[in-house]
Amino acid sequence: MTLMIDRRGALALGGSLGVLALLRGRGAFAADASQIVILQSEAPRSMDPADQTATYTSALLEPMYEGLTGYNDKMELVPVLATKWEGDATGTVWTFTLRQGVKFHDGEPCNADAVIASFARHMDEKRGLAASGRFRAILAEVKATGAETIRFTLKRPYPAFLKLMAVASASIVSPKADKAGTLGRAAVGTGPYRLAEYKSGEYVLEEANADYWGEKAPTKTLKWIWTQEAAVMNMAVQTGDADVVVPLPPVFAAPIKANPELTLLQGNPTSVFWVSLNVKLAPLDDVRVRQALNLATDRAGLVSNLLYGFGLPATSPLSPAVFGYDPTVEGYGLDVAKAKALLAEAGHSDGITINVAVQEPEANIAEILQGMWAQAGITLNIQRMESGVWTAAAFGTPEEKAAQGVHAVIASWSTGTFDADLQLKPLYHTDSWSPKSANLGFYSNTELDGLLDKAGSSTDDSERKTLYAKAQRLIVQDAAHVLLYYPNDLAAARAEVKGVWLQPGGAIVPERATKA
Repeated sequence: MTLMIDRRGALALGGSLGVLALLRGRGAFAADASQIVILQSEAPRSMDPADQTATYTSALLEPMYEGLTGYNDKMELVPVLATKWEGDATGTVWTFTLRQGVKFHDGEPCNADAVIASFARHMDEKRGLAASGRFRAILAEVKATGAETIRFTLKRPYPAFLKLMAVASASIVSPKADKAGTLGRAAVGTGPYRLAEYKSGEYVLEEANADYWGEKAPTKTLKWIWTQEAAVMNMAVQTGDADVVVPLPPVFAAPIKANPELTLLQGNPTSVFWVSLNVKLAPLDDVRVRQALNLATDRAGLVSNLLYGFGLPATSPLSPAVFGYDPTVEGYGLDVAKAKALLAEAGHSDGITINVAVQEPEANIAEILQGMWAQAGITLNIQRMESGVWTAAAFGTPEEKAAQGVHAVIASWSTGTFDADLQLKPLYHTDSWSPKSANLGFYSNTELDGLLDKAGSSTDDSERKTLYAKAQRLIVQDAAHVLLYYPNDLAAARAEVKGVWLQPGGAIVPERATKA
């Protein structure tokens, strides 16, 4: 799971002029075939893969770290620090055979003890690592069963376990560095690149690991820089001051696609944007009102105006690249007349007024919805909040939200495991009410809870798809959210850059990238 509920603690370089000046100073790097410069929208949140859940931090860390499993460019699970694995008939015991002779960047051996120590960190609630909750929820025990084998015992069958082992937060870290307490600022993994320099607020430089156990890195260094300035990202790749920019703002996608000096990288959508509706607060406690909001939403218009066509209208609470997504779920079409009729039926013939809490990056979404919903007699008050205030409001209890008059929150979600369990359960299960998890609107349906619980523990993919198909239709029928759109993952690269690819979810993968 990659949390994208836009709790953005992103660090931006100050001002477009400052960023441009910094890029200008790096022009020589961009012309150097031995270095690839990657410009992302936010700074790394930690050098410890277990202490972050951010897409672009994971992308920066993955050249330096490895897990037991991983993905290739076809999104197939492949062995990495494990050479093979086997699950028992119950789906609760998994045995991995470790690759031998692997060393961390600090020279320490990557052995069974190191693997156990990496997962012991996750299972230790006192550590408070940002990504550990998903591991503690399913892991009962991790122990060595031989010099080369590790046995994972799960609390329950978990069909997405091998996928979970492939996410960045499951990377194996140096026990020596962890014990020293330096991982947060100095990465120490086993990957094809190692940390050369981290200048906080400016850049991260990674150099090829000469002692790497596998195929050596093809480029001498990767340099990561960042800005939240959309115009700067576009200009940097146009001028060659950056070799890769991610995520590419959709407004620039069409011209870049038409430019022979550049390459537009696109990924199948994994994230979904939505308006979480507080079903405990009138008038949204009436399903007819929630359905009216959905019917008053022009999703095609949102895709056109906000995504410039590089995305899809959302019809399901699952996004297309996620296991369990059912393309036959119809969702809601635009029908203002029916929306008005439902409001009148619910006793609101004179219209309703609701308040939505947004961070500044989502304010434009709220402004467009404000105009759309007004056609159906719905007045939308926009409550703009800075990140910390928004987080407190979004993840408040029912009583806190009622006191603040927060009817709705605009947010997004993407799951790094590409499995429905980590996209539906946190957002819709009764046990996931905020502040415990991400069910921000306190939606509850016992039938849905049963479907999600059963699907989340089944090892039969066919059965899981059937259960998730029912779950998606139930969520749409209950109108727990106003589903908005699935944005295409977008990035841009100079045409001379080869071998870089975009993972579903938007993370750039540059480990095999070269530059002519």
